[in-house]
Amino acid sequence: MAGLPSAQPESTMFERKLYQKLLDWKNESNGRTALLLEGPRRVGKSTLVAEFARREYETHIIIDFYTASPEVRALFDDLSDLNYIFLQLQFVYHANLIRRRSCIVFDEVQLCPRARQAIKALVADGRYDYIETGSLISIRKNVKDILIPSEEKKLRMQPMDFEEFRWALGDRCTTALLRECYQNHAPVGQATLRKLMRDFRLYMLVGGMPQAVARYISANNLHEVDDAKRDILALYRDDFYKIDSSGRLSALFDAIPAQLMKNSSRYHVSGVLENSRAGNVLEQIAELRSSGTVLVAYHANDPGPGLSQNKDLTKFKLFVADTGLFVTLAFKDRDFTDNDLYSSMLNDKLHANLGYVYENVVAQTLAAGGHELFYHTFMNEKSRHNYEVDFLVAEKNKVTAIEVKSSGYKNHPSIDAFYDKYQSRLLRQILIHTKDSRKDGAVECIPIIMAQFI
Repeated sequence: MAGLPSAQPESTMFERKLYQKLLDWKNESNGRTALLLEGPRRVGKSTLVAEFARREYETHIIIDFYTASPEVRALFDDLSDLNYIFLQLQFVYHANLIRRRSCIVFDEVQLCPRARQAIKALVADGRYDYIETGSLISIRKNVKDILIPSEEKKLRMQPMDFEEFRWALGDRCTTALLRECYQNHAPVGQATLRKLMRDFRLYMLVGGMPQAVARYISANNLHEVDDAKRDILALYRDDFYKIDSSGRLSALFDAIPAQLMKNSSRYHVSGVLENSRAGNVLEQIAELRSSGTVLVAYHANDPGPGLSQNKDLTKFKLFVADTGLFVTLAFKDRDFTDNDLYSSMLNDKLHANLGYVYENVVAQTLAAGGHELFYHTFMNEKSRHNYEVDFLVAEKNKVTAIEVKSSGYKNHPSIDAFYDKYQSRLLRQILIHTKDSRKDGAVECIPIIMAQFI
């Protein structure tokens, strides 16, 4: 299936790549597993699943546990008579269920843990397909007293990537052009690149949360977009306080832009939480990561193909999972009109100390491509100079070293030094910047809009 048509009102479905993965699950599973679609709040889970159920099944029922009645919730307390449960659901939701041609959606399933536990029996019964959606941070909170079904296939939904953002704006040509240039190691051309970089900077400002994208399309007003993003951030903070009433989670999240701005080799927990160090907040970092609101890049102590086996859990950097939210979070205590990032980026006059926005969007782009995030710091033994490689990606039993520049470039000392030290482990060296593609010796210099192809 090519995808869904792009749309403009906030309640309308945007085309998402994840739709195809849902379709693959339906065809391959044939009822043997349920599908759990996880993701942060307002990322578009419910809208995608509702559209999928409508298009791919003859009939469907959507049980929204945020609004479901106590009687509906109580149906899942006793599974001894599934026929009764199905009859009640058909009566309440005015829909006929057809064996192997109907789907039942448990929307916001974290609000009814018994319904999630019931998946084991429902899948074993085999009559219908089941899709669950849930906000990650709330799911973890509400599963302490239930048996987690093994009959679940999990998919994680992330904010819209740059290609999906362009689809929403009616552009289906940009990514194809960029992919061809990337594969052929060819420059895009100065005039074309200027236009595409304007488009990419707009994506960085709006972000990939469907609510913010819809607001931009309907209003063409970044102030209104910023309001939409502030609403989402407020929901996140509410969720954080539900998990940790002390406010530690919220404080760690809010400090991400300030921590990146310091250009430090790690997130300094002690600068955010008094009398705390990274080793004291491992559980909180795991909570943030699992919530889908945050991306964590861990330090790889011994960079090689087994990056996951060599990561240091106490040395990490945090990024916001959506760069549009990052922009708003960076200036959360100021009015929109005082947000320097909007005017600077729109006019391509980003100050040097705001280059961390580009690092955040590269982290988001790599994560959307399925990469775990790692980085590496080291000292040159001769010069005693400290270096940092912004990102490491495992490829073909070796690693690719990535350095990110927010403007033009004259040199790339970190990946040069990394090459000198780890040459036998290195597959590629990539400099991501805002200029056109070129080769500088063994270093591949690519514009940031091509990071999606790494």
